[in-house]
Amino acid sequence: MKDIVLYCKSYHHDVLRAKRLVDSIEKFNIEGLEFYISVPEADRQLFLNRVGSGRCKWLSDEEIVSANPHANVERMYKLPGGISQQVVKSEFWRLGIAENYVCLDSDSMFIKEFGEKDFISQDGVPYTVCHQSKELLQLAENKNRHQIVEEYTSESEGGKAIFTRVGPNYDFGPPPMIWSSKVWKDLSDKYLAPKGMTLWDAVESFPAEIRWYGEALLKFKSIPLYPIEPLFRFYHYDWQYFTLKKQGETIERLRHQYLGVVLQSNWEYESDYGAHQKSMLSRIARKLRRQLKRFR
Repeated sequence: MKDIVLYCKSYHHDVLRAKRLVDSIEKFNIEGLEFYISVPEADRQLFLNRVGSGRCKWLSDEEIVSANPHANVERMYKLPGGISQQVVKSEFWRLGIAENYVCLDSDSMFIKEFGEKDFISQDGVPYTVCHQSKELLQLAENKNRHQIVEEYTSESEGGKAIFTRVGPNYDFGPPPMIWSSKVWKDLSDKYLAPKGMTLWDAVESFPAEIRWYGEALLKFKSIPLYPIEPLFRFYHYDWQYFTLKKQGETIERLRHQYLGVVLQSNWEYESDYGAHQKSMLSRIARKLRRQLKRFR
């Protein structure tokens, strides 16, 4: 079993983003850490055609889900993609490929050289993204985006309540996260199984797999907590991206603090697979909305 690998769960909508991620890994992965991508079986050929068969190790979402003897693969097809993808990413550990994995999203890309030391301490303990997200929350307050603060607080309190934790609100993301199989196993064996639950049930009831992991780590102490700030500059919103660009943020400057960047696919629509096929009026309207946000 490997100490650590890279892993990304993707699907057809993000195939162009996944290719960009693979390109960046090939450029900056100086130690040759293994990289796995899983996609729905129905999307496999599209990814092989667009990304290339030999550039990473390919898996299907179905084989990851099937690694849990209590899982029902058919359930994956019936739930919204936002729910099922959380479960697939969280169950990757069951394949027994690695003790730890860096869980990347398709809209990520590395911008500097990286190796195992960026993810695991000298004594073999994986670092945990764990912070209070004060920079983003303050920026949201400054921009009168109060709903962002309210949603963050509500979700944080929800995660704490599950494990009856009292204390600060922590953010255990954004992606990429470094996840330990020990934490996921403890969550499954010590919390879910005694209640007759699977991770499907957990994520359906509280759709925040990042918080399930983080709060379980704090509860069961499966590994020592070595907290770190986010590994990548994550642009959650287009207004955040434009604000920071106005302040002089560039890729070159980001390399001093971050391993990569994430242009959140919820707003960076140019990289959507098939985006060029949308009508001209639709593309113009979206471009105008984007331009207006530069001045807000």
